[in-house]
Amino acid sequence: MTMGEITLVLGGARSGKSTFAEELALSRKEHVTYLATADCRDGEMKKRIEIHKSRRPSSWSTWEGGPRELPRAVAAASGLLLLDCLTMWLTRLFLAYPESEGDDESAWFKCEGEIAALARGLCESVREDSSLIIVSNEVGFGLVPPYLMGRRFRDMQGRMNQLCAGYASNVALVVAGCPLWIKGGHDRP
Repeated sequence: MTMGEITLVLGGARSGKSTFAEELALSRKEHVTYLATADCRDGEMKKRIEIHKSRRPSSWSTWEGGPRELPRAVAAASGLLLLDCLTMWLTRLFLAYPESEGDDESAWFKCEGEIAALARGLCESVREDSSLIIVSNEVGFGLVPPYLMGRRFRDMQGRMNQLCAGYASNVALVVAGCPLWIKGGHDRP
């Protein structure tokens, strides 16, 4: 099966990566399905979600579902898909595994392998008649977390970004609202 095009948009917190990805989607002038991955657990997250919703055109469709359902949703959709964001998706998967904070390394490696398989499935499920823009946090520029669970998440996020970048035709790093194309993307706004 031939896959559709994948664009990965990376950046730190408040770097402008989501806004850039939304502008990129708007420039394509086609119907967009927004794949929302955040889990609203408190008032602050609710406000963040509302800000994202307010920026989206009413013509865009929105998918909100469980983290294990995302690869199937991508496989079922056609057209332009905007996933915001890979980090929130991975967070939800990560927290579903109690092994993420335990000392049993072999159990954790098994869980991380399952999460990586889901990420590969996500990328491989992009249909030929579709394209996918993935927004993700670049967490490798920060400090090393002082606790095991934080280090495991940071490492897993870095590996999943690498995995998605391997499938992507285009990769942009957004810093202070400015995109830098680090793979492909030369004809992009």
